[in-house]
Amino acid sequence: MGIEVDIDLLLAQLGEQSGDISLQCSATGGFLGKLNLQIEAEAERLAGLDQSMDSLETNQRESRHAAKELLQTAQLAQEKLASGNRVAAHSLDRVAALLKGVTGLEAELHAVVGHIETLGGISKAMREIAEQTRMLGFNARIEAERGGETTRPFAIVADEIRKLAEITAQSSMDVGARLGELERATKGLIGGVETNIERGKETGGDLDSLRGTLSDMAALVLQFQQRSQSIASCTERADLDVTKLADGLAEFQEVASESAQRADEARQQLDALESQANDMLNKVAHGGVYTRNTRFIDLALEGAAEMKDRIERAIGEKELSLAALFDTNYRPLPGTDPVQYENGFCDFADRRIQPSLDYRTSQDPAIVGCVLVDMNGYLPTHISARSQQPRPGQRKWNLEFSRNRQIFMDSQTRRALDDDGEFFLYAYRQDLGDGRFRALRSVLVPLYFEGRKWGLYEVGFLI
Repeated sequence: MGIEVDIDLLLAQLGEQSGDISLQCSATGGFLGKLNLQIEAEAERLAGLDQSMDSLETNQRESRHAAKELLQTAQLAQEKLASGNRVAAHSLDRVAALLKGVTGLEAELHAVVGHIETLGGISKAMREIAEQTRMLGFNARIEAERGGETTRPFAIVADEIRKLAEITAQSSMDVGARLGELERATKGLIGGVETNIERGKETGGDLDSLRGTLSDMAALVLQFQQRSQSIASCTERADLDVTKLADGLAEFQEVASESAQRADEARQQLDALESQANDMLNKVAHGGVYTRNTRFIDLALEGAAEMKDRIERAIGEKELSLAALFDTNYRPLPGTDPVQYENGFCDFADRRIQPSLDYRTSQDPAIVGCVLVDMNGYLPTHISARSQQPRPGQRKWNLEFSRNRQIFMDSQTRRALDDDGEFFLYAYRQDLGDGRFRALRSVLVPLYFEGRKWGLYEVGFLI
């Protein structure tokens, strides 16, 4: 009898250890699964980054080519500007010399005016001499007439003197008129020359500014050439860095892909170990040995019986049809994320099943939740705490607190749906969405109606 007690105790301990191992495997498998998802996500990002690197390399090559062309253009521009600067400087020197020559004309023209004024004075003197000669001829003629025949030759001389005076006076007048015209023309020319000389002086200042501008342009082009050389050098160095980075990313992507594969292999091995441990846990649970799981198995069997009775009575009273119970025409609810569905059973489940689920969940603090799951993983309802109104734009929150009317499936639930048995005790990872999970123990009790398997009644608990 003592040996039998020891065997029962051993089986109980074995069952507990199997449950713990299964739970640890489930938790570790979930971690590896999440890690694998992260690695795969990073691998996808690396793939996208690799494409960006290809684009960057292409742009870098184009940039390098453009930098070389820019440098060549800068060099050519510098050469052309230097040549043009030399030609412009030579031309400016000639213009400056011409302006200097024009400026020198001013003094010469003033000298000409002085000579013309001198000639004007001579013309005036000639007019005065002509006047005096005419008066002398007039006096001589008077004296000749007084002397009679004796002085007649003087009269002839006097007439000639008078004629000479008239000719001299007329010539002096003509010369004076011409000199006046010449003086006026020369002064007008001087005025124009003086104006042009002033402009030439201003132009000389502009020429100096132009020289400075050309020098500044030459300096800027030289600076542009130097900057272009720096850009070309930086572009070449950046091209080498991009090549190294691309090689490093390719190597890292290869390592990440290998790591993801190894993590997935490890997860598969843990899943196999979890399945074996769950088989052992389930067998011990069916061995009649009392363990920490026994209370929750009994509560699950009681809850499943209540659910079955309540649904059968509703069918018998025509409150619920068999077609509505087995309805798999899941209709998406607009605007839900993740997507929630409705079918012919969910409204009845909310009214008549949810209160019982709330009560059954409150029977032990270790119970996380009680729920119904059909053959496709659809939850027509859930406990009130997990059946809250979904919040727009809050997917993470909805995954945890609006789990009703969603579809979930994991390997352990699938096994319980596909196998036959009074109940199943498994440790598994509860899917919280977006790679989040929670390791639980669950008792899953099959539900049959009219000889047809509908799904499971599940009690999840943490011990």
